[in-house]
Amino acid sequence: MQSILPLPTQPVKPGTSTGLHFWHDETRKNLNVLDSYSPADGQLIARVHVSTRSDYDKVVETAQAAFAEWRLVPAPRRGEIVRQMGEQFRRYKRELGTLVSYEMGKSLQEGLGEVQEIIDICDFGVGQSRQLYGLTMQSERPAHRMLEQWHPLGVIGIISAFNFPVAVWSWNAMIAWVCGNVCVWKPSEKTPLTALACQQIIGDVLRNNDVPEGVSCLITGGGEAGEWLARDPRIALVSATGSTRMGKSVAETVAGRLGKTLLELGGNNAIIVSEHADLDLAIPAIVFGAVGTAGQRCTTTRRIIVQESIYGDVKNRLKKAYAQLRIGSPLDETYHVGPLIDRAAVTSYQQTVQEIRELGGQFLIEPGILDGLGFESGCYVRPCIAEAKNEWPVVQRETFAPILYLLKYSTLEDAIRQQNAVPQGLSSAIFTLNIREAERFLSTIGSDCGIANVNIGTSGAEIGGAFGGEKETGGGRESGSDAWKAYMRRQTNTINYGTTMPLDQGITFEL
Repeated sequence: MQSILPLPTQPVKPGTSTGLHFWHDETRKNLNVLDSYSPADGQLIARVHVSTRSDYDKVVETAQAAFAEWRLVPAPRRGEIVRQMGEQFRRYKRELGTLVSYEMGKSLQEGLGEVQEIIDICDFGVGQSRQLYGLTMQSERPAHRMLEQWHPLGVIGIISAFNFPVAVWSWNAMIAWVCGNVCVWKPSEKTPLTALACQQIIGDVLRNNDVPEGVSCLITGGGEAGEWLARDPRIALVSATGSTRMGKSVAETVAGRLGKTLLELGGNNAIIVSEHADLDLAIPAIVFGAVGTAGQRCTTTRRIIVQESIYGDVKNRLKKAYAQLRIGSPLDETYHVGPLIDRAAVTSYQQTVQEIRELGGQFLIEPGILDGLGFESGCYVRPCIAEAKNEWPVVQRETFAPILYLLKYSTLEDAIRQQNAVPQGLSSAIFTLNIREAERFLSTIGSDCGIANVNIGTSGAEIGGAFGGEKETGGGRESGSDAWKAYMRRQTNTINYGTTMPLDQGITFEL
């Protein structure tokens, strides 16, 4: 494949954002490196040096020093620097989007869309930099004023997942930066090169604006590097995106030192299809939600809960839609579905398919692994649909693959019960033209998810809304709305501008 961005032939050593240093060392064969392979064709893209504990400590020390300066920069000025970053990502949208597609395996359209999310959050961050509002409260004491302020936390640790290798970093970093924090990013060990590319893209902006070295830092590695962030009392907040298992470990470790976490974890998202649904709207949303990113989104549609009177019609429409899916290279825009991230994910897909069969599930759309010309990486699988029961253990858990479960319901109460009867609580949707059903779904006794949609699917989200979910999804919120508050500490202030000192319970002192 022709180079998308200039790629080094030697392992790349991550560090601070003032520039990427290509690491040349005769002893490289003895060093621990990450080999980044593309799931699209199985080719080795690059070798990236894994951060040592010594590297990590130097990065955090540099970040701490940078925070002392960066927090004093006026917030609108920080927003202006984020705006310039957005312009850089506009300039390199095609190149970075192509790299995302090639390293992660999502379609080129989705890779470009992910870079657009970076651009959008930069735009959002510019406005946010002038809206870090506090409140003024009425004091019960005469000649006193009460207010609250928000101050930056310090060093923010960001742990991102392979399925959105750059967008989720930006949701955290751009908002954290306008709030006055500095960031240490640990990307997925499966997609290190896209992270290095992001650091390189923003490098000129940081240098041209005399931003202190250490405002944007990068470490690489697997679970050990994530543990360093979780255990380190110098890291004020750990924002972690990934599996529920990983999130529980991070939460327990950070809580042990009374640190802060922002968790965006697994999803097991359902769409309720009412007898009052417009199926011309519902079917495209279901298919895109189920097969987009080859089922490797936390918002992927995994369950369809269909009213029994239209169950047969929905089945037939889904069969017709799935027959039109084209599977192939993510860099070819004529294909709808690309590969899974690696062969371990394919094994998980196979094991899940076997479990469905053992439980008596019937496949409406048969599963399978693709091989032969164009599928040499061994990472391509067929999106499938299985008729199942909501209480099955296999349905209760999240499998990161394009497996869709088809379920029936009789009453709306039954549908909502099934929707909520899983451990996860990220995204949900209902398709109905009945306003009572829509409002019931959005009410207190409706969906228990962080995202609940009407006549739109579960997959994807807009920058302006806070993104995240409840239960085993972790409870965190990233991106828009008032998610900025997670990256700041609240301080209540009281000012006495009078000439007396009123004390609680009427206590007085004779002086």
